[in-house]
Amino acid sequence: MPSVFIKTYGCQMNVRDSEQVARDLALRGYKLTENEDHADVVLLNTCSVRDMAEQKAVSKMQTLGGRKKKGHHQVIGFLGCMAQSRGASILDELPEVDLVLGTQKFHDAARHVDALFQARQSDPGIDLRPIVDIAEEAASQNTIRDHLLAPKQVTAFVSIMQGCNMHCTFCIVPSTRGAERSRPIGDIVAEVESLVRQGVREVTLLGQIVNLYGRHEFPAVGGRSPFAQLLHAVCAVPGLDRVRFTSPHPIGFKDDLVACFRELPNLCEHVHLPLQSGSNAILKRMHRAYTREGYLRLIGKLRAAQPAIAFTTDIIVGFPGETEDDFRATCDLVREVAFDNAFVFRYSPRRNTPAATMDGQLSEEVKMERNRVLLDILDEIADARTQRLLGTEDEILVEGESRTSDARYQGRTRTNRLVLVEANERWRGQLLPVRLVESTGFTWYAEPILV
Repeated sequence: MPSVFIKTYGCQMNVRDSEQVARDLALRGYKLTENEDHADVVLLNTCSVRDMAEQKAVSKMQTLGGRKKKGHHQVIGFLGCMAQSRGASILDELPEVDLVLGTQKFHDAARHVDALFQARQSDPGIDLRPIVDIAEEAASQNTIRDHLLAPKQVTAFVSIMQGCNMHCTFCIVPSTRGAERSRPIGDIVAEVESLVRQGVREVTLLGQIVNLYGRHEFPAVGGRSPFAQLLHAVCAVPGLDRVRFTSPHPIGFKDDLVACFRELPNLCEHVHLPLQSGSNAILKRMHRAYTREGYLRLIGKLRAAQPAIAFTTDIIVGFPGETEDDFRATCDLVREVAFDNAFVFRYSPRRNTPAATMDGQLSEEVKMERNRVLLDILDEIADARTQRLLGTEDEILVEGESRTSDARYQGRTRTNRLVLVEANERWRGQLLPVRLVESTGFTWYAEPILV
């Protein structure tokens, strides 16, 4: 059997897209491998949201190209956002690349890969003619729907839409993922039902702006937006213990969605709510369409609907024109909300985005210092939370082996805290009551509460 190695950069949607590609290749007889050195095919599913992600992908491909020049006859391909953004120009920098596949063409990956591999098999020394396929395709959102589950897998991602119409001034996603396109509710529910029949107990609904799902395609019904309708339908699937979604936008949280956290018992008490900045002036320059006051009101509404709710967020430091007062406003808001975690990014210019040419570009030294200050604040918040939660009881869904230790299994609480417990095969896939006994701030260690 030919073997394929897939490396994924970036967000959960990229992970889901890679899963679809892996499944399609498996149906064609390809074996997935964790060893890139001995793989017949190596695919990089790329991200363009930050410059660092692009640099990592280019560096990896340069390494693969160098091996290819030395006679290592692999088929190598670029998939996803970076492929969509750069297109055929990737071949100018990386001429050894065989496949450049855009974000609306994942369903064609297996066909293209197989054609390249068969050509290579017929003549190992042949210079393959690269395939570049980055065209838009109608209804491409409906092609990410199949799963290749691991044995005893109990969590799964479900892609419900593609694209974004928000056009934040720092963001390249609208040009790499296209306009918003949503799948029918019935198709999504059928996919979730199939996953549950295969043993999945928790699903995460994915979209670039997930809570704006269906706003162009489907009507509101009974005062509920399409996304609220979808949540009610998915949460009604028998045997499904937990439902999550990511990533939303603050402007998509209307009262019907807030009410879901009060009305749906299996909707987890966690919201990843991107902030980006706590300064109204910077939010306006970012084209975020909300204010710090509106963001805080939303936090209050969600906590009133579900007091146990946890919040995580994304924050950009060093956006063009960000003053010390702007940054201080962000720090103050972070302290006020007391986020459970935050992903803090130093602003990096993205091609063809308005922010890249704005006045007031800041130095890397300023960005790094503000990044450090904000991370210190988050550590202080985490330390205080640790003191409150140590010794308390919670429940995790045990997913399987920890990524860092064979002696531990990992799982998550409904509030999305990562918890490690002693490895025990009886607990795999189970909802396990635990007592929190230790924490590094964002990773927890627990003991099972055995009945």
